Amino acid sequence: MDIDQIRCFLAVADSLHFGRAAQSLDMLPASLSRQIRLLEDKLETRLFLRTTRSVSLTEAGASILEEARALVAQAEKFEEKVRNVRKSETPVLKVGAIDSAAAGLMPQLLSLVRQEQPGLEIQLIEQKTIRLLPKLLSGSLDIAFCRPPDIRDQRINFQTLFFETAVVALPEHHSLADHDIIEIADLADEPLIVPDRRSRPHSHDLTIKLFLDAGLTARIAQVAEEKHTIVNLVAAGTGLAIVPRWTSRLQVPGVTFVPLSVPEGTTRSKLILAAAWARGTRDPARDAFVAVLEAHLKELEASA
Repeated sequence: MDIDQIRCFLAVADSLHFGRAAQSLDMLPASLSRQIRLLEDKLETRLFLRTTRSVSLTEAGASILEEARALVAQAEKFEEKVRNVRKSETPVLKVGAIDSAAAGLMPQLLSLVRQEQPGLEIQLIEQKTIRLLPKLLSGSLDIAFCRPPDIRDQRINFQTLFFETAVVALPEHHSLADHDIIEIADLADEPLIVPDRRSRPHSHDLTIKLFLDAGLTARIAQVAEEKHTIVNLVAAGTGLAIVPRWTSRLQVPGVTFVPLSVPEGTTRSKLILAAAWARGTRDPARDAFVAVLEAHLKELEASA
């Protein structure tokens, strides 16, 4: 049984209001309603009576309320035990990072950590956001640098750091390669390489929305998953790509990176970088690591 659906059930049962319950879980009301429907389908019974004015528990819903609380409490106890056992077995701080942060942020940050916290041993794991977040909950990661999802799991604490700068990756002999800055209109007729939305929704949506905001349609020539693959496709002449500036540290021969003019507003938020860790956990090593990060945040942001 999906424990997150049980959490959704408890949130509605406690507030008897789908809007307030969704807000408490940082979810859209429609998403919350869908999770409740899936749970009701799985149990083959209605859990709530809903009218335009009120929400109430059915007899079945009331009868499972305390067992549902016990299930969630047991799941949280289980997760905490796994985290504690792992921490007792290894003193290594396990840090996850999306590819642009692994290429740009981590080399700088790890150098600072070695200077200021020389006793701190760190293992770096590079993955996509959708794979990093479950690892935080299972205890196999202590902290991750990622894009915050649109619907945030309340068991994870997200600390916004800054926005990464968008640039255009293009072949070094392209006609736009000598520009100081590129406008979206300059890319109107250019073939584009975009990330797969299923695995990289933020990077994919950044490209699509930039074109929509400019009244244009992105001309997608190729979909690829990994940043390194995308940049190599640019080098091969397949198309251009809008990527975070730290991607330029991959240093693929034959590729030039030119700053992109990005209007202020919601589009820019697609490249938000956050630090994330399991809420309610205590970890002196993680705290020491975050302290170094916060002390140097401005200089790190300047390179993003």
